[in-house]
Amino acid sequence: MSAEAHNHEESHDHEHHHKDTFITKYIFSIDHKMIAKQYLITGIIMGVIGVGMSILFRMQLAWPEESFKIFSFFLGEKMAPGGVMSNETYLSLITIHGTIMVFFVLTAALSGTFSNLLIPLQIGARDMASGLLNMISYWLFFLSSVVMVSSLFVESGPASAGWTIYPPLSALPQAISGSGTGMTLWLVSMAIFIAASLLGSLNYIVTVINLRTKGMSFTRLPLTIWAFFITAVIGVISFPVLLSAALMLIMDRSFGTSFFLSDIYIAGEVLHYQGGSPVLFEHLFWFLGHPEVYIILLPALGITSEVLATNSRKPIFGYRAMIMSIIAIAFLSTIVWGHHMFISGMNPFLGSVFTFTTLLIAIPSAVKAFNYITTLWKGNLQLNPAMLFSIGLVSTFITGGLTGIILGDSTLDINVHDTYFVVAHFHLVMGISALYGMFAGIYHWFPKMFGRMLNKNLGYIHFWVTAVCAYGVFFPMHFIGMAGLPRRYYTNTNFPLFDDLQNVNVIITMFALVGGAFQLVFLWNFFTSIFYGKKTVQNPWKSNTLEWTAPIKHIHGNWEGEIPHVHRWPYDYSKPGHDDDFVPQNVPMKEGEEQLHH
Repeated sequence: MSAEAHNHEESHDHEHHHKDTFITKYIFSIDHKMIAKQYLITGIIMGVIGVGMSILFRMQLAWPEESFKIFSFFLGEKMAPGGVMSNETYLSLITIHGTIMVFFVLTAALSGTFSNLLIPLQIGARDMASGLLNMISYWLFFLSSVVMVSSLFVESGPASAGWTIYPPLSALPQAISGSGTGMTLWLVSMAIFIAASLLGSLNYIVTVINLRTKGMSFTRLPLTIWAFFITAVIGVISFPVLLSAALMLIMDRSFGTSFFLSDIYIAGEVLHYQGGSPVLFEHLFWFLGHPEVYIILLPALGITSEVLATNSRKPIFGYRAMIMSIIAIAFLSTIVWGHHMFISGMNPFLGSVFTFTTLLIAIPSAVKAFNYITTLWKGNLQLNPAMLFSIGLVSTFITGGLTGIILGDSTLDINVHDTYFVVAHFHLVMGISALYGMFAGIYHWFPKMFGRMLNKNLGYIHFWVTAVCAYGVFFPMHFIGMAGLPRRYYTNTNFPLFDDLQNVNVIITMFALVGGAFQLVFLWNFFTSIFYGKKTVQNPWKSNTLEWTAPIKHIHGNWEGEIPHVHRWPYDYSKPGHDDDFVPQNVPMKEGEEQLHH
């Protein structure tokens, strides 16, 4: 056993001498399993807020300038006078919706929950490398969530420059009401959020490298751990760039600097800024913004790899190819950011370079999609809710990815840039796919987290309604986008050109309302099953990875006695020569048994 692991064992023995109080066990916990639950429940609350906002602004788009009591109830008279949503309110809602869903739900809740839960359990460690750092990481995330939500209640209104907060709109407090205190709180919240993400990512990286149990080589790691590990690496490389952009924007707003501002006029008044460039902010923002897509997507793909192999009852196809594709995606994701800026006046030659690197990233993505399909092919499929959501992810990953080829080509992108085509693309490939991965993870590892099972029938209802409504919302958006309908407009009634598309907006909103309402089925299932669900058995899915060897009752340290040693890779399903169709990683190899790695 390594020195680190030995020290970890000693500190673990020492921990048993004191009794946990309510506060040390449930609030300021340093146990990775409890921190995973904290991330998950905080993420679900933020998700409810984010989805609720999207339903409100979808109603505005379907029935523009209509009066709704629900607007007055949730937004108040100031933001929706007489129940009619103002255009400033609409911009605020899409800004905070985008921010919450991208950062607080799909980044922090997805990675924070499953990296925390699974990394120590699947690599055979007592806990994270630093429990204290882990706890600080969660509480910084919680603080950033509170600051972001509190920005909804400031006098001048929340930030409303879009979730990309391009200057000069976001850099001049006097530009619009949403550029005031709400914008400052947005920037402060994101700075705290980035600190939380970096602490978490460094912890995950050190834990995977240093605390693997005996026999757990890198080629025996489950693909979930590979995905979380590479995601953490991307985060450490790219998040500091957004932090620098946010800090420079705060300085432009509050301290008179001019990083992103040049020759600005407001209402005829010449401002004293000169020499800055708003395009510099775009470069800094998208240098994080594109890797961010994969920071969101890779954990979901890792979860899907595990769930598909377990429920197909056969080895994952192309294990090493999957690892190489994760690493290739990580590398390529950091050199494609310019495809968000094709119409920013970019040099056409530079545009062609970004087109090439963007289309290149389709190759490792396709490798993953083909390997998933091949894993499913002729498998003994167990179609439980986790499996259905994983198959749903493969579907949306392919359909959303295909439209990415159009947006990645500079000559084609110009025609649909900033239309609903872009909204359709990134919601399918990033939003819905990552949400499906998150739901698959919750349904699969809920027994590990809470010792009880979720209701399977409610899970089926949740999946089928969500799947139909997700395509019902985002599939038609491709067509209204190709017809030229611009995004971020709170109504299109001033353009007779788009009158014929209004019915499509109504259909989209109807699907959104039904899909949003049926998330209540999931919430009911989740929170009632924590207390009243059927008690789980040790290994309910007959899975091979180490977390199912840990006792159902949570103990700080994961295993009583010695940590299990690893003798094989995690995908020995339906292996000839064994009585069961699964062979856990801690089962020693038989004499003459072949090692599988491919």
